[in-house]
Amino acid sequence: MSRYCAPLADIRFALHDVLDVESLFRRLPGFENATRDVVDAVLDEAAKFTEQVLAPLNQTGDQEGCHFDAATASVKTPAGFKKAYGQYVENGWAGLTAPAAFGGQDLPQVLGGAVKEMLDAANLAWGNYPMLSHGATEALLHHGEDWQREAFLKPIVEGRWTGTMCLTEPHCGTDLGLLKTKAEPAGDGSHRITGTKIFITAGEHDLTGNIVHLVLARLPDAPAGVKGISLFVVPKFKVGRDGTLGARNALACGAIEHKMGIKGSATCTMNFDGADGYLVGQPNKGLNAMFTMMNTARLAVGLQGLGLTERAYQSSLAYARERLQMRALSGAKFPDKPADPLIVHPDIRRMLLTQKAFVEGGRLLALYAYTQEDIHKRSPDPDERERAEALVSFLTPIVKALLTETAIECTYDALQIFGGHGYIVEHGMEQLARDARITTLYEGTTQIQALDLLGRKVLQFQGVGLKHFLLEISAFCEKHATDATLGAFVGPLAIVAKEWSSLTMDVAKRAATNPDEMGAAAYDFLFYSGYVALAYFWAKSVVVSASLPAFRDAKLQTARFYFARILPRIATHAAGIRAGASTLLDMPDTDFG
Repeated sequence: MSRYCAPLADIRFALHDVLDVESLFRRLPGFENATRDVVDAVLDEAAKFTEQVLAPLNQTGDQEGCHFDAATASVKTPAGFKKAYGQYVENGWAGLTAPAAFGGQDLPQVLGGAVKEMLDAANLAWGNYPMLSHGATEALLHHGEDWQREAFLKPIVEGRWTGTMCLTEPHCGTDLGLLKTKAEPAGDGSHRITGTKIFITAGEHDLTGNIVHLVLARLPDAPAGVKGISLFVVPKFKVGRDGTLGARNALACGAIEHKMGIKGSATCTMNFDGADGYLVGQPNKGLNAMFTMMNTARLAVGLQGLGLTERAYQSSLAYARERLQMRALSGAKFPDKPADPLIVHPDIRRMLLTQKAFVEGGRLLALYAYTQEDIHKRSPDPDERERAEALVSFLTPIVKALLTETAIECTYDALQIFGGHGYIVEHGMEQLARDARITTLYEGTTQIQALDLLGRKVLQFQGVGLKHFLLEISAFCEKHATDATLGAFVGPLAIVAKEWSSLTMDVAKRAATNPDEMGAAAYDFLFYSGYVALAYFWAKSVVVSASLPAFRDAKLQTARFYFARILPRIATHAAGIRAGASTLLDMPDTDFG
């Protein structure tokens, strides 16, 4: 059975030493009480909860899965999940970063991100139940009416209710312009919602008394395509404008999916049969409101990938130290034992270092993005808010795609280190590999993230976020250009940052006359961007850790590995970007076979 130990030392290194969140919180209004002592206390308690309550339920939840009762259209979660959720609510985790006005603790989003990594590393399937509640909170907070915030937000923030996001339909996934769910005005300010949504995470469960669905639907006079989509709040049990709970609404779970992984998470088909719902935001502007939820969820899914990588790394490292297998090629390292442990072998170290490089670099990337979210929401300086908004918008698809794709690579490597023992259930590696696979698919596939990054965040928005990030890298490189100990990092980083800018301009020029050039380059552009971003944070780690003996040597060696063996992957991606659309599109469909 795979065990989990919260990586508090490295989380604190990321938050306090590299990102210096204490200084950040002191200057952001409302965060003055988020002192180092408070942050560390929250991390300590999160570690206890995730290690002692959630982690022991990970494998049993996978083996049992969820139970669907067709007669009552109800879902029962695996044994222990409901009790764990009760402890989660009782300990105040549900409202950690939510506004105090609605019963939350109003702590920084970056602290919530650090806690979420631990939740997902301990038990990804369980973590899906409260995940979308945060997105629902954000959507209602920014787009809902005052009474909707009062009626729906407080119970969600308290953890008494959970939220969902209902987009996908049987005939349409990413292309929301095809959705058919209808919203008919009822004459009293409400609407009747009719349609079927599929792949709805936590659409039905037994953890809370009510579930608040945020549903995309079309009004009768809506224009075609995405310009005719509206957002509605549709609760499982009806909720009056005064917040009173009413009768069961006309919606129900029709089935749950039998999945490759995250089996303890209920993935539901939801049928709406004239259910009472209320318009959120403006008519036909639902996609804008939904993106508020979706962007929150995309960062959260990036953290899911990060958590799985951490769990895989811990397990495979422990196994590599214990498992005796052959002698080192250069001679016995442990002559008193019948064989040397796996960790002496170069390729085992390659896989371990790959995991370590991705999890520690990825942690900084993700938490940095969350600091920009806090700055965007709290800074009194409008220019700083604008810069932070551009940065978090730019980084979101990178965090989501890179940290989930590398989770697949790292759980694969972890399983490989275990050998045949990784393929069987006992050690939990096969579950991590199965659970990781969904993270590149839901909340927008890797390909959608790539199109979002290059097509929207760079080309459509004139690369504002990229420019800010490149300026930050450039300033870092200039500051440390004369430091001989950093030459192996700063010089190469400056070179690839310059190439990043050049590649971007080249793609923009080609895409201006042929939009397919953008689509052909997007995937490679995303990974080029991600690997350079990680290189920046690894270079920063070397600088910061130089004065911290507990971290210095390991950070330096891992950074050397990253720059020597991972960063060169960008050469392949640069070649893909330059290859152009013709290499993909010239072959006739019939020649595919």
